[in-house]
Amino acid sequence: MGDKRYRELKDYKAAGTNAGKVSIVGAGPGDPELITVKALRRLEEADLLLYDRLVNRKLLDYAKPEAVKIYCGKAPGRHTLPQEQIQALMVQHALSGKHVVRLKGGDPLVFGRGGEEALAMAKAGISYEIIPGITSALGAAASGAIPLTHRGISASCAFVTGSRCGSGQRQVRWDLLAGAVDTLVIYMGVGELAALCGEMLRSGKAPDTPAAIIERGTTAKQRILTGRLDQLDKLAVSMQAENPALIVIGEVVRVRSELLELEARMMEQTSSA
Repeated sequence: MGDKRYRELKDYKAAGTNAGKVSIVGAGPGDPELITVKALRRLEEADLLLYDRLVNRKLLDYAKPEAVKIYCGKAPGRHTLPQEQIQALMVQHALSGKHVVRLKGGDPLVFGRGGEEALAMAKAGISYEIIPGITSALGAAASGAIPLTHRGISASCAFVTGSRCGSGQRQVRWDLLAGAVDTLVIYMGVGELAALCGEMLRSGKAPDTPAAIIERGTTAKQRILTGRLDQLDKLAVSMQAENPALIVIGEVVRVRSELLELEARMMEQTSSA
């Protein structure tokens, strides 16, 4: 939707329309109990709910019965609605006096295009707010017992998109990240895992660096695969790893192994007592 259309909508508002407002809301990483209290209140208030693919459907039950719900899910290569059309719907219904809630998985400003939607509302002169959510990296890593920072092991962490590896878009500087950041968390990278691992190995990351794939983090279907960086792509293929998934690379993955060993030892001692 171009700037001209935004100006037209803004003029429409100025002409006397009783404009509503837009709430751009993070739903959290999958477990519906991880949504914030503030986000839940906005769901209850919504007149129109535009929700994404990774939003837990149980959260939709908190909307009032008369609220209109529109699915806007995006999968690789398959977009239910183009981003421009989603923003046009937000503008259109807000200008008609509705409270529009744009519900997004994780946090709306971490690979969620929430910034684009906020800019669209600002250009149209619409009142908006951004309500943060627990992003997938934090939720999935915690539920998988992998600390993203850990004293003596990791003092830095970077969230990176894996969807651009090998594409014509602006590339991630793996040559800089590989040596500068202790823990890397890669979103949307399972389909490009061989290329990602190759980039990091060529950039100097040690082949035996611990790595993990967390599928469907925080949900009942969560699965965690761990291995070495140089073998991670083969592990993913053999175990049929698939999205939604996060990749964690760094020494912090060893903490999970240590915790599991301690837990197993405790259970063994309890059963033999």
